[in-house]
Amino acid sequence: MTGGRAVRPKPRGMSTAGNHRSHWASSPGRESHDLLLGHLACLVDLGRVPRQGVYDNEGAIGRWRNGRPELTPAFQAFRGTLGMGVVLCAPRDPEAKGLVERANGYLETSFLPGRRFASPADFDVQLADWLVLANGRHHRAIECRPMDRIAEDRAAMLSLPPVLPDPAFRTTIRLGRDHHVRVLGSDYSVEPRTIGRRVDIRADLDEVVVTCAGDVVARHERSLVRHRTVTDPVHATSADALRQTHRATMATGSGPEVEVRDLAAYDRLLGVAP
Repeated sequence: MTGGRAVRPKPRGMSTAGNHRSHWASSPGRESHDLLLGHLACLVDLGRVPRQGVYDNEGAIGRWRNGRPELTPAFQAFRGTLGMGVVLCAPRDPEAKGLVERANGYLETSFLPGRRFASPADFDVQLADWLVLANGRHHRAIECRPMDRIAEDRAAMLSLPPVLPDPAFRTTIRLGRDHHVRVLGSDYSVEPRTIGRRVDIRADLDEVVVTCAGDVVARHERSLVRHRTVTDPVHATSADALRQTHRATMATGSGPEVEVRDLAAYDRLLGVAP
């Protein structure tokens, strides 16, 4: 919710299995971390890894360069950890990605019309329920329900690796005086006692976590709405207490003593002392 009005999330991309035509919701954005986190969630839900994935020329995935496909370093590491092969669609080849395009169109024409969403979480719940129905309908192209072929496809796929890739967004900054960090277009509060220290930020599809020297100093639900300021009441109370302590210290003059330099020392060094 923002400003008392319900937020209508943008339609998520779809992942589609080539054989049994089942659909899964994908990422809420086109940035590398969101796309790969959404992709990983689909694979975990499926419980297996396809031997080969087919992708459009998405900037977070790769591009064709000098007649050859070139994957981004982030996606190369992602698919390498999974042991999955990749086919990158050539430019101007709409037939190669027809399954996914039709799935996206089906989402926009059959799921979104007439629905209202109170929050991104509500969107996810409604979409999950709808996908159960969509994967249980009779598909004319394969003459059966997509869910009837899932077990057969899973048996031919690869197992998930023992350690899954973690493509979450990460960065390290020095916390400023306003004790907020900007992450993916929104500002999140951090424990103000860490002002001036370096903090590590990790953001996935659900939350933003900030740590300092291994200790968690902020944990927020991630906002998919950009340009928001999210402040933890505990952080706001801590900041007020620090301000009051500082004002009291300045008013009483009981702050730490600071050594005052004897300016005559410079005259003696330059040989101009009287």
